[in-house]
Amino acid sequence: MDIATLIGLIAAFGLVLGSILVGGSLGAFIDVPSMLIVVGGTGAVALINYPLKEVLSSFKVAGNAFKNKVPDVSEQVEFLIKCADMARKDGVLALEKELGNIEDEFMKKGLQMLVDGMDPDSLKSMLYDEIYAMDDRHRTGSKIFASLASTAPAMGLIGTLIGLVQMLQAMDDPSAIGPAMAVALLTTFYGALIANVIFTPISGKLAHRNNCEMLVRGVIIKGVLGIAEGENPRVLGQRLMGELAPSEREGGEG
Repeated sequence: MDIATLIGLIAAFGLVLGSILVGGSLGAFIDVPSMLIVVGGTGAVALINYPLKEVLSSFKVAGNAFKNKVPDVSEQVEFLIKCADMARKDGVLALEKELGNIEDEFMKKGLQMLVDGMDPDSLKSMLYDEIYAMDDRHRTGSKIFASLASTAPAMGLIGTLIGLVQMLQAMDDPSAIGPAMAVALLTTFYGALIANVIFTPISGKLAHRNNCEMLVRGVIIKGVLGIAEGENPRVLGQRLMGELAPSEREGGEG
């Protein structure tokens, strides 16, 4: 579980809820028709923009915003250097005994194909095809949530306009104007809330996670190809470390 995402959501909703309770009643901010306009309308617009399959899969991808599943890139580099040293001393087939200890499926797949004798060009092509497909899926999920973030406030505005029209039609009753205006504004409130507290942060977190995962996968591919080509482990390690931020390198400083 990504504790930062969880803390952020709880804190954001907690602050909004706290400010509501301090200034009045929570019941005044609950209006089912307004919720239906914003939530239902936003979902409907998403289905117009994207195929149903992609919209549904985007919510599955959104789970990545709550998970810490991206491998530590510096640990991956250290393991690749270890494998390069082992392959140089005992041959590529010696890596087979390490496969059972590998948790990362992408790393395991790359080394398995290497042990199976796949040539470097085919190995490179297959691994890059896989990460490009992953990148496309994750980018689509991020784009869908970014689209939801831009649609929700618009649907809130539409709901507000509907409420204002209905309010103006009842101008002969001054006592109804205040409550009707409050209800009309709730749709804008709902749209702004879910856009800025849920959809936009999830879109940003998914994009960040994808960038991190692409970095790790790229390092793994370069490491596996270096082993396949018999590259010196020390030289390979220096080359892979060059992919990392200074703070992630062994002994690096910020």
